[in-house]
Amino acid sequence: MYGTTYVLICLIKTKKKIFIKLKSNLMMMNSKNLSLAFKENINSQGMLKIANYLKELGKKSMKYFLTSNPLLAKEQILNPSNEFVNNLQKDIPERANALFICSDPNSYDLTDKFAEEMKTCFFNSGFKFKNFKVLDNRNAKEKSELISEAEVVILAGGHVPTQNIFFQQINLKNELKTANKIIIGFSAGSMNCSEEVYAQPELQGESLDPNYKRFLKGLGITKSQILPHYNLIKNEYLDGKRLFEEITYPDSFGRSFIILNDGCYLYGDGQYEIVYGESFIISDGTIKK
Repeated sequence: MYGTTYVLICLIKTKKKIFIKLKSNLMMMNSKNLSLAFKENINSQGMLKIANYLKELGKKSMKYFLTSNPLLAKEQILNPSNEFVNNLQKDIPERANALFICSDPNSYDLTDKFAEEMKTCFFNSGFKFKNFKVLDNRNAKEKSELISEAEVVILAGGHVPTQNIFFQQINLKNELKTANKIIIGFSAGSMNCSEEVYAQPELQGESLDPNYKRFLKGLGITKSQILPHYNLIKNEYLDGKRLFEEITYPDSFGRSFIILNDGCYLYGDGQYEIVYGESFIISDGTIKK
C-alpha cells in the first residue's frame, strides 16, 4: 500500500493528466511494476514505462458503445454521425472475432436477418471481421466458448424483457464480468446493459398490466439507464396514454433516464462515460436537454 501511495504522489506532481485519466488503474499495478518505479526513483524512463503499462491496461479494459440505432439501413452502412465510425475504428482491432447476441432466442429467421444486416453495414463501413457468429438458442450450450473467443460483442435490438430473460439464461453478466471486449448495444441491447434496466412499456397492454416489470436486473456494464429512438417515438401513444408524458415521466421519480435520438450513443471505457450527439435527461417527471 505504501508503494502505491508513493506512485500516486509522483504522478500527481509530474504527470497530473495521466493520474486523472488513469487513476482507476493505478491500484491494478503489480509488484514488479511498483518495484520498477522505486528502483528508478520515478525518473523519466521509469515514468515512461509506468505510463506505457497503464496505457496497455487501458487498452485491455472493456469499452462500450451503447447506441440508439447504429445503422443507416437504406445505405447499408454504419451511421457515421457523432464520430461513431471513427471511434469504433480506434478500438476495434483488425480482423476481430465478432459475436451477435440475439434479442429473441427462438426467432431464428429474424435473428439471422438482423445479424446479416449488421454484418453488411460493418463490412461496408470498413470493418473486416475474421468471424461473425450468432448466439441464440440454436447454440446456447456453446455460449461460453463463443463469448470467450469474441473480441466484439453486438447486442441486438428488440423486446427488452425478452432479451433480458435470455441474457439471464445464458448468464451473460458473469460471462462478461472479467472480459476485455468491445460491447456494441443496439436499442434494447443498450438498455439491457444497465445495472438496473428501465423496460419502458412497448407492446399493447404492458402499461396496464400490474404484473409487467418495468425495472429489471441488467448486465451491470453501466449504471446509466438508456431510452433509445426518442426522435421516432416521442409523440407516440400506448394503451391510450402518451408514452412519455403519461408513462415514462411518472416512472422517472427518483431515477434518471438518458434519452437518445438515433445516431447518438453513450461511450464508456471503465473510467468515464460520454454521450455523443443530442441527448436528454428525464428525471423526477421532467425532461432536460
